[in-house]
Amino acid sequence: MNHFPSTSWGKPRNDSVDPYATFPIHQGRQNSGQIDAFSQGVQHTQQPIVTGTSVLAIKFNGGVMMAADNLASYGSLARFKDIKRLHAVGESTLIGASGDMADYQQVIKLLENQMISEQILDDGHVLTSSQIYEYLSNVMYSKRNKQDPFWNAFIVAGLEHGNVPFLSYVDLLGTTYSAPSLASGYGHHIAQPLLRKALERLGPEGEKSLSEVDARALLEQCMKVLFYRDARSINKFQIASVTSRGVEISESMKAPTEWSFAEGLRGYGNSDETD
Repeated sequence: MNHFPSTSWGKPRNDSVDPYATFPIHQGRQNSGQIDAFSQGVQHTQQPIVTGTSVLAIKFNGGVMMAADNLASYGSLARFKDIKRLHAVGESTLIGASGDMADYQQVIKLLENQMISEQILDDGHVLTSSQIYEYLSNVMYSKRNKQDPFWNAFIVAGLEHGNVPFLSYVDLLGTTYSAPSLASGYGHHIAQPLLRKALERLGPEGEKSLSEVDARALLEQCMKVLFYRDARSINKFQIASVTSRGVEISESMKAPTEWSFAEGLRGYGNSDETD
């Protein structure tokens, strides 16, 4: 760069490069390798920028429950603290998203357009949770194959015909699997063992013995643990459930926390730094 105060200040020394588009479009230099805003179409995320962390979900007797906090981080900065990462699709399907928030919004737009297309047909058929999940899985795998993935991990929950709980996972690689309890992000390492342990205590097919009240208490406890351990989480989260009543998403809430144990830690509170 030429930073000497003159008429060329701020312009590159190499005349074959013009990254600041200092020449009008009609006077642009030929074969300069310059890429301007008009040379390419719309591009989606090439790397995550504003991201959300863990989503937790568990089956219980009569439905599925899901939890996610309201934080969207700009890198390591806790930038947006009122983001809703749980979204209802139709009357009996719930989606929770980790990863890039812009891609999450794009996926929700695709799903809503698909639901509208089905409603326009007016044939009496409504997409079930498993069908929505299959569509989403195909979208994620297709984007991965184009080397332009949606940088997300999604958990899809719902009720199938006969009020059978449905719970499955798909990520940016198109990886799919189902389980009685699921977690994404950091929660996959911290909260998932707690969810599995709670179900194992109830015996085989423990999700059929887990009540809605106990499922909510378990998710609240897991969200508290994540707040303690995950640097990209906050103590403000929502819990949603899918039952025969439909999809219900709570208002934001907080879990009671205890930090008095940290008073004796060096570098925290009133502890003596010289000890």
